[in-house]
Parts: sequence; structure tokens; C-alpha cells
Amino acid sequence: MHDTVVAADLAAVLHTERNLMRHRSIRLAFTAGLVVTGLAVAGCAPASDAGEDDVTLTIWSWQASSSPKWEAVFDVYEESHPGVTIEFEGFQPTEYNQILATGLEGSDGPDIAMLRAYGGIQSAIQSEQIVPIDDIVDGLDQFDPIVLRAAQGREDGATYGVPFAYQTMQMFYNKTMFDEMGLEEPTTWDEFIDLQESLLDEGMTPMALGAREDWVLPMFHDIVGASRYGGAEFEEKVLAGETDFTDADYVASLQIVKDMQKYLDKNVNAIAVADAVLQFTSGQAAQWPGGSFDLPTFQDSAPDTEWGVYEVPPAPDSILDHAVTPGYADGSFGINASSDKQEAATELLNWMTTVEFGQLVADEVDQFSALPGVEYSDPLMQEMNEAYTANPAPYLLLVDFRYGDPTGTAVLGPDVQAMFLGDKTPEQLGADLQSGIATWFTPAS
Repeated sequence: MHDTVVAADLAAVLHTERNLMRHRSIRLAFTAGLVVTGLAVAGCAPASDAGEDDVTLTIWSWQASSSPKWEAVFDVYEESHPGVTIEFEGFQPTEYNQILATGLEGSDGPDIAMLRAYGGIQSAIQSEQIVPIDDIVDGLDQFDPIVLRAAQGREDGATYGVPFAYQTMQMFYNKTMFDEMGLEEPTTWDEFIDLQESLLDEGMTPMALGAREDWVLPMFHDIVGASRYGGAEFEEKVLAGETDFTDADYVASLQIVKDMQKYLDKNVNAIAVADAVLQFTSGQAAQWPGGSFDLPTFQDSAPDTEWGVYEVPPAPDSILDHAVTPGYADGSFGINASSDKQEAATELLNWMTTVEFGQLVADEVDQFSALPGVEYSDPLMQEMNEAYTANPAPYLLLVDFRYGDPTGTAVLGPDVQAMFLGDKTPEQLGADLQSGIATWFTPAS
């Protein structure tokens, strides 16, 4: 499962009536009754064209909570393309992979699908269920190669989707609270630790973390530990086979995660992500290690609170001498090979490579567009974007180690839970990760 949208889908609970009325109604593919009776996929066929010159394109997505926002994006396309109707259908991210796989295997799938990134797209490519687009979509050369890689086949190198967004990972904090308490963003590791201790002294939970859901834990590790193990420098070495996850510096970065436990809720393994969000937005916790995708949830649920972000400073003995912002491409839009509306779908994907589309993703969906030349009106969005541009690091286990089973995140997440319980050591986590990915990963020669 893609990490970003599980957290982003918390907004489905917290979404205000004002935002729901701002856009036209969400067209979800499932009702509760359909799910219960097991009729889910059968009702999802693209609508028939209204007339000879009219066409209806169905788009499936895992971003159910953002459906009104995506509707607003595609409203703009409909206005400039008379006769084209776009039906955007959002599913819960925990259900989407299976729903899409079933749809692509049969005749009831979408015309265009939101596709998972990196390893998540490979199954559809290998099954020839989506269309290679290098020769039919213009403008792919403007994307960052690292971002475009998320939509490419690992074996053939062809591109199968137009990337729509990327996400960054950093520490959010309650700026209103910080200002009232006279606290400032830390710029050194000592200041970072002093900040956590000051919050503890005030009876505050320093960081909210929903560790009951293990997918957040590899993210937490990279937010606090990427500088320690070396970020992109370590990535280059581990992919080349010059080191592995038992490396002393990587293990030391896992020790940092353990050291941070004292600054989390004492029952952190029992805290769900939704409960952690409530802790943070209600002022029970002062900070949130998470993704840029979380910002709209915070802003919607606590509109009177001012939020801030910072990069966690490098710990002592870090490989890097500066803080970094980990990030990753979030996904892409691709064409169902079984769709009978290839021409219209291709035209829409060509529009998705324009700055107009990229700016709409930023303005309406509140995400970082994968396209260059996009501006962000939200100061925090702009700050996070600038931080990533200046000091990027890959979200390593997602970008490079989701191409086989078990994935890197699937190994590390439960292991961090075990470490929080005192059942495993950082050294064991590194060894488990290495042995897990070694079943399918072969370093480059």
C-alpha cells in the first residue's frame, strides 16, 4: 500500500461541509451495500457515450477523500473539451490495489487508472494491462528522471503513466503552541533533543505517532535518521552492493528511532494514525513526523492553529553534515489497455503534462505537482518544496525496495513495533531487513 494516501484519507473523516459543497458530489464506485454483498467491481464500468461525438472517461483512484478536489481539476478539462465527461471514482486506499487488479483483468475497469509508484506499478506492466506512453504522450522529458522512474517498467524502461505528484517527509509542529511556550525550530541535534525534553517537562507529548499502523514507521525512521545513514549516498552504495542494511551507520540510524521512543506516547504501539492525528490537532502532542500529504488534514481539522515544519538536524556521527528532506513520487495516471477510448484517454494524458494541470494539482488537490514551473500559494507548501529541492533524499525503502516480496517497508515496519516493545534490537532490525530483501534483490555489478 502506498504510504501517503492512507494518512491522507483521514481527511475523509475530518472533511468539512464547506469543502464538500465547494465541488460537485463525489462519485464513489462502491456503496456500503455493494461492499457487503460482494458486488463491488461489477458496477464500475465506464458509462456509455451520450452521443456519437461525446465520450465519458472513467478514472479510478485510491484518493477517496480527495475526490471533490480531483473533480475540480477535471472540471477544468471538461470546460475546454466540450463533449468530454470525466467520472472520477475514488476508493479507499486499503481496498484499491485489489479493486484495480480485478478491474484491469476484466472488462469493467477504468479508462484511466491512478497507478502506484515504483514497485507498485510493475504487476500491471508485466501483465500488459496498461499502455506504454512514450510515443503517444508529449512532455515526458520535462519530469525529473527520479520522478519519472516511478512510472516506468523495471525491465523494459518504458513509461506507463504521467506522474502527478510527489510527497516530502519532515517534522510538523504546532507553531501556535511553540510561540506561546517560547520554543523555536531546532537547527542542531542538541537543540532538537533540548526541545523534546522541554516539551516533556511541560507535560506535553513531544511527538504524535500512530505506530499501531506499521507503515508509518519506516517513514519515521527516514525523517529522524536519513542524515545519520547517509541518504542518497547510502542508496548509491547499497544498490551497488558496496554495503547492506547491516552497515553500522544504518543500524545507528535505527537506534535513533529507539531513542525517540521516550518522546512518543507511552502506548505508542496502540495508537492508530487517526488517534495520533487527533492528539496533534487538539494540542495534546506538539509535533508530527509525517508527509506533506498530511498538511490539508491538519489545516481542515484545526483551522485556527498555525503550523510549522522543519528538517530534523543530523545526529552526532551522521554521514551527512546537513539535514535532509526525504521524498518520493506519489503515483501516475495510465491508460487501461482494454479501454475502447484510447484516443480520448491519450488526449487527457497529454493535458496532464501541462503546467495548467500541474498548477491545478497544487491549488485544488493541495499536493506537490510532479511538473516543474508550479507555484505554491500556501507558505508551508512552498517551504517544504524549497527544503526538498535544496536537500533531497530518497524515501529509500519505498523508492528502491518495493520491487519484490517482502518489500523493505513490510519488513521494517513490524520490526520497529517489536523494537518499541523491547523484543528486538536495532542490529536485529538491520539483519532482518537485509535477509528479507536478499530473497529478491540483487545489487548491480
